[in-house]
Amino acid sequence: MTALLSTFTLTALPPHAAAFRTQVRDFLSSHMPVLPPQVRARSWMGFDAAFSRALAARGWVGITLAPEYGGAGLDPFCRFVLVEELLAAGAPVSAHWIADRQSGPLIQRYGSEAQKRRYLPAICRGEGFFCIGMSEPDSGSDLASVKTRATRLPGGGWRLSGRKIWTTNADRCHYMLALVRTSGQAGDRQQGLSQLVVDLTLPGITIRPIRDLAGDAHFSEVTFDDVELDADALLGNEGRGWEQVNAELAFERSGPERLYSSVVLLDSLLAALRRQPAARRDHLMVGRVLAQLAVLRAMSITVTARLADGASPLVEAAVVKDLGTTLEQSIPSTVEAALGACPALASDADLYRTLAYVAQIAPSYSLRGGTREILRGMIARGLGLR
Repeated sequence: MTALLSTFTLTALPPHAAAFRTQVRDFLSSHMPVLPPQVRARSWMGFDAAFSRALAARGWVGITLAPEYGGAGLDPFCRFVLVEELLAAGAPVSAHWIADRQSGPLIQRYGSEAQKRRYLPAICRGEGFFCIGMSEPDSGSDLASVKTRATRLPGGGWRLSGRKIWTTNADRCHYMLALVRTSGQAGDRQQGLSQLVVDLTLPGITIRPIRDLAGDAHFSEVTFDDVELDADALLGNEGRGWEQVNAELAFERSGPERLYSSVVLLDSLLAALRRQPAARRDHLMVGRVLAQLAVLRAMSITVTARLADGASPLVEAAVVKDLGTTLEQSIPSTVEAALGACPALASDADLYRTLAYVAQIAPSYSLRGGTREILRGMIARGLGLR
């Protein structure tokens, strides 16, 4: 426990990251579309290719990727600031989100030179959108139970068959980075897995959008029916997919986005309370939320510092993600309590609409990027408890 806690040493954002924040805010003031809060609350799921391309033109898609592949070559601190400002504003980031956060960095780490030259510049131009091919029907959180299979073709390519589900924006993306089985399942199920880059325009691919409780259809089920892929679809080494997918999940869990999914709703409540001065002193619960957010933000910056040092803080990122999603999921109930205690807030229609959306989508916060149970297992192993 002491060893784990010692890694959360208070770390300040360096001066260059603070200066970068001003640039991001200036960009948002001129490029951010005017949207009501109930739309901005969909920031993670807000798909706006034109906005992503404008961000890319500024050099901020693929922000940490190497300049020789079109990236900005900036450090994780700058990415922290960029993500924090985008989510605080409720910017529609979904189009480029996955490619910038994990697919691009993973290709840069494990891809061949030809793959880097092919995919990374497109990502950095906002012209190469990626989705994640991990989850499968009937598998729950058991990622090692992958049944989608790729078999070698005589010419060196691959034949891909199977299904993926809960695939965000599959119907709008150009590529999927898919975890598939390429060899037998005897013994350790984590062996025999590989990652393939799949062009989603290929014949044999069927994409069926899934509508969620909030009325959106950003999820899809993707079926591969004997899809033929070139030999260079393989990312990294055959059979090393488990190692690679865990590196990908580390990218996914390590950013500040695990704190800010409900931030537009929280900001809407604070704005409403400012218009009702007498109500503010009755809502210490809001102060508790802000205090927890401040602590978790400091912990997230510490994880960012570890990334900047070249470390892979898997357990630390799991801790922040678990605590962060717990806080995010508590915010709708905090807003509901405030509405019940202050009838004057009932006239704020935008607040109600934003609450309605976030309350419906918040249960998913502890599912994406690894369920709470999976993360707590990782944390227990990191503490030597299992």
